[in-house]
Amino acid sequence: MIKQTIYMLMVGILLTGTACEKQLDIASVTNLTNATYYKTAEDAKSALGVCYKNMGVLDPFPDLVTTDDAVPFLSGAADRVLLWRYNLTPSNSFINIYSGAYAGINRSNTVIDRLPGIPMNEDLKNRYIAEAKVLRALHYFNLVRLYGGVPVTITETTTLEGLDIPRKGVDEVYAQIEKDLTEAENVLPPSYPAADAGRVTSGAAKGLLAKVFLTRAGTDKNSPFWARAAAKAKEVIDQGVYGLHANFADAFALTARGGKENMLEVQYLTDVYGHGTGRGYGPRAAPIFPGGGSAIARPTESLFNAYAANDKRKPVTFMTSYTYNGVTTNLSITDPDPSKAVSFQKLWDRTAKTNGGEGTSRPVLRYADVLLIYAEAANEANGAPTVEAYTALNDVRARAGLADLNGLSYQAFKEAVWLERRLELAFENNRRFDLVRTGRLLDAVKAENSYNRNAEIQPFHVLFPIPLSVMDASPTLEQNPGY
Repeated sequence: MIKQTIYMLMVGILLTGTACEKQLDIASVTNLTNATYYKTAEDAKSALGVCYKNMGVLDPFPDLVTTDDAVPFLSGAADRVLLWRYNLTPSNSFINIYSGAYAGINRSNTVIDRLPGIPMNEDLKNRYIAEAKVLRALHYFNLVRLYGGVPVTITETTTLEGLDIPRKGVDEVYAQIEKDLTEAENVLPPSYPAADAGRVTSGAAKGLLAKVFLTRAGTDKNSPFWARAAAKAKEVIDQGVYGLHANFADAFALTARGGKENMLEVQYLTDVYGHGTGRGYGPRAAPIFPGGGSAIARPTESLFNAYAANDKRKPVTFMTSYTYNGVTTNLSITDPDPSKAVSFQKLWDRTAKTNGGEGTSRPVLRYADVLLIYAEAANEANGAPTVEAYTALNDVRARAGLADLNGLSYQAFKEAVWLERRLELAFENNRRFDLVRTGRLLDAVKAENSYNRNAEIQPFHVLFPIPLSVMDASPTLEQNPGY
C-alpha cells in the first residue's frame, strides 16, 4: 500500500492544486510531466506551491482526545472512543499521519533535487529550496514526535524500487531536522511583501528550531538543549518582525492570514478550499453552521475550568451559547447531550456558507508559542526565571487580561509556563507533544476520567504505533514496542 501511495504521489504531484497555493499565487501545473516540467522559474514556484499542501496533516482530534483536553462523543466512529481510552492498535484510523507526511517530504525532496538545474535567479532559487527544507523538517518533526525513529529519505522518489527503508534512530532523525532548519534560516528572508504572505521566513525556521531544541531537552534539567532553545527563540524575538495581536481573537481572524503572529500556518480560502473545524466541533445539529454542527468531541471540564473567569481567551476558545433566529441556546460543560455541549470555536470561520468551507488558518507556529518556549527554556537554562523570561511569559498573560507573575521559584515558574501553554495553545496540536516531552502524559490522562474514560494507558503509549498499512507494505520496519 505504501508503494501504491508513493507511486500515486509521483504521478500526481505535478497535477495537484490547493487553496494555499492559490493564496500564495502559485499557478496550476495540470497536464505537465517530468519531461516538460522543471524548466522555468514559474515551474519552480508551482512545484514549491504543492509542498505547502501537506502542512496540515496533523488533525487536532488525536491531540485532543489522547490527552486531558477533550472527550469524543460516544457515538460515531468506534476508533475515536478506542483512541480516547487508549485501547490503541496499529489499525486505528486516527493515528495515521504517516502517508501524508511522507507525501509532503517527497514533494520537498523533489523541489530540493530539481531546482538546481533550472536557469533562474539564484537568490530566488536558493530561497525556494530553503522553504522546501523547512517544510520537510516540519514533517520529520511531527513524525519523530509521534512515532519515534522513522525512515529518513532526502532525495526524490523516482521509482518504486527501494521504498522499503528501515527506521533511523531518533537522534539521526533530529540531526536531519536540525540540518534542514539551520541551512534554511540563513537563506530565508525575515519577511515578505503582502503578495507572498504565508511563505516560510527565517523567523519561522528559527522558531521551529527553538521548538525542536525544547523537545530534545525533554526532562533533563542539565540538557544543553535548554540554552539552545532559549537562544534560538531570542533570535526570533530580537528580529522584531513578529508580535502579538492586541486582541487574542484577532490571531485567528480571517485577516490574520500571513500576519504578524502566525509564523507558520495552513492557509485556506473561505468556500473555495476550506476546512470544517468549527462545524466539526460545534454543537450537534446547531443551525448556525451550514449542515449543522457535527460535535465529534467536547472540551473537558479540566481544560474549561483551568481558565480564570477573567481570561479573555476563554470566550474565544469555547462556545458556551449561541443565538439563532432570536432564540439563545445555552451550552453546558457537563451535559452529555452533543447538542448541548460547550464546544471549541477557536478556528471557526463564521462567514463560511458551505459545509467544510471555513477559511481561517490553522496555526502551526504562533509568536505566542515562541515567547513561551523562551520563558520555559530560559528558566531551565538558568535554574531560575530571568527578567527576560518573566517578560516573555507576562506578555502572553497580559494579552489574556491576566496579572503579571513575579517572585516564583524555578519549579513554580516552570509549572506556570506549562499552564500558560495549555491555555494559550489549546486546539493547536500542542498538548500531547507538551505532555510527552515533559513526562506528564500518563498522569494527565489518568487524572482525566470524565465519562468513565478508564484509559488503559501504558508507558509505551508515549509513541503511536506505526500504522498497520505501512507495516504490511514494509517488511523491514519494526513496530514500536507494546503494539
